[in-house]
Amino acid sequence: MLSRTADNLFWLSRYVERADCLARILDVAQRLAHTPVGPGVSTNEWGSAVLSAGCADQFTERYGPLDEATEENVVSFLAFAPDNPSSIRSCFEVARTNARSVRTALTSEMWDVINSAWIDLRNFPNRALTREELSRFLAFVKETTLRYDGATFRSMLRNDAYWFARSGAQIERADNTARILDVKYHVLLPEQEHVGGPLDYFQWSSILRSVSALTAFHWVYRDSVKPWLVADLLILNRQMPRSLASCYESLTRNLDELAGEYGRQGPSQRRARAMLARLSNCEIEDIFQTGLHEFITEFISDNNKLGGAIAEQYLT
Repeated sequence: MLSRTADNLFWLSRYVERADCLARILDVAQRLAHTPVGPGVSTNEWGSAVLSAGCADQFTERYGPLDEATEENVVSFLAFAPDNPSSIRSCFEVARTNARSVRTALTSEMWDVINSAWIDLRNFPNRALTREELSRFLAFVKETTLRYDGATFRSMLRNDAYWFARSGAQIERADNTARILDVKYHVLLPEQEHVGGPLDYFQWSSILRSVSALTAFHWVYRDSVKPWLVADLLILNRQMPRSLASCYESLTRNLDELAGEYGRQGPSQRRARAMLARLSNCEIEDIFQTGLHEFITEFISDNNKLGGAIAEQYLT
């Protein structure tokens, strides 16, 4: 396979996954913004949404400090801004461009999902959305990404095209899960509220909903929502498809398939295995003892380095 084709497939899946994550971030911000809080308590759900998306610098350049972020400017920036390369609109636009470039490497079902999503995106109004319109838009984005995942899984040959596409999706998913978890732990709870209180409980529940994990949490732990149990589910539990461990289990398998296809191991395989081994040998108590924020910061950095290793080994 040409490196250009592999690069387009890799980034096609990354941008679709990124659009899904942004929709989930906005969905949980909307839920939390309409949560009653006690007198004198101020929350910053919309600023936290921008932090979760990793777009804080660009946002503050345009709109000012994060603590002054509003629903209108955050939704506009993360969902529709054409000059924000990480907005949902930009993600779908770049995904469609990549899909057109590798049209013959995709199945007709995959192309139909991407192309119809880009067409349907134009039907949403280019103005401030009502709460109902925003909910409908976010549901549309999440449904589109689920359809794309389903089309990829059910219709692609298990060859290098499939492994590049899935590797891109898993790297992006791991990054997004880590960012969502880190922002909740360090930013979202107001100073006036105490850990374990009603607002803290509702915020952690909303985070689980944002990654479709609330039901899974109760199945696994059969306990009330607690920060260390949420972290255990989203970091170490391989049964949870969006956990860091599950993403790296899939990444390692896909990269090993690529190594077998091309007859050579490389830095990307070694990095992926090392990160999977680290996650496999961790206990959540050890992570909290050394610092959850520090663990996640290091993970995001290593995840980015793996993406660079894949690009250097296969995509350039």
